[in-house]
Amino acid sequence: MNIEHARFNMIEQQIRPWGVLDSNVLLALEAVPREAFVPPAFRHLAFADIEIPIGRGQSMMEPKLAARLLQALAPQPGEKILEIGTGSGYVTALLAHTGASVTTVEIYPDLLESAATALGAVGAENISLEAGDASAGWSKGEAWDGILLTASVPQLPTGFAQSLAPGGRAVAVIGEAPAMEAVRAESDGAGSLLMTSLFDTQLAPMVNARDTRVFQL
Repeated sequence: MNIEHARFNMIEQQIRPWGVLDSNVLLALEAVPREAFVPPAFRHLAFADIEIPIGRGQSMMEPKLAARLLQALAPQPGEKILEIGTGSGYVTALLAHTGASVTTVEIYPDLLESAATALGAVGAENISLEAGDASAGWSKGEAWDGILLTASVPQLPTGFAQSLAPGGRAVAVIGEAPAMEAVRAESDGAGSLLMTSLFDTQLAPMVNARDTRVFQL
C-alpha cells in the first residue's frame, strides 16, 4: 500500500466531501500519521472509512467523523483543550498539531499506555495524559477553552459545561442510537450555554455515561 496515496485519498474522497474544509484540520490530517495509531492487525485498514477496534471494546472513529468533530471544536494555538477518551491517541495528536495544549483522559490504563507510546513515536508535544473516569466531567486543571468528547453521551454532563472558560466550547455526540447528533455548546461567560446542533451521526457510548434527565408522566 502506498501510504501517502492512501492518506491523500482519505482526505480528498472521505473528509472534504463531508464538509471538512478548515485548513488547520486538513493540515493536521496530512501531517499526523494515522497508521501509527492503528493496531498492527488492522493497519491495512488505517485509511478506510470504518471504525477500527483498539481493544477493551473500544474503536477508533472513522476518519471523517474525527475530522468533522475537530473542525467543530476549532482548537487554536495556545488554547487549553480537554479530550475525554484518549483511545488510540490519534485525535489527541490531531489536537496537539493545531498548537493547542492538550490534556487527555482515558479510563483504561492499558489504552492510555499504548496511546502514550504512539504519541511519543510520532513526536507529539504539549500533551498531558491522565488516567481516570471522566464520564461526568473532569475537575482537575483550569477552565478549558475547548472540550472534546470522543464517545457519545445521552446528554452533555453539567460537569463539562461548568469547566468551560468564558467563550469556551464543548463538542460532543449526544443521544442514544439510533437518534444521535453532534452538538457544539459554547459558554457565554454568565453560566449559560448556547447549544448548536451540527449534524446527525452515530458514535459508540462513553463508558459509565449516565442519563440524568428526570422524566415525568
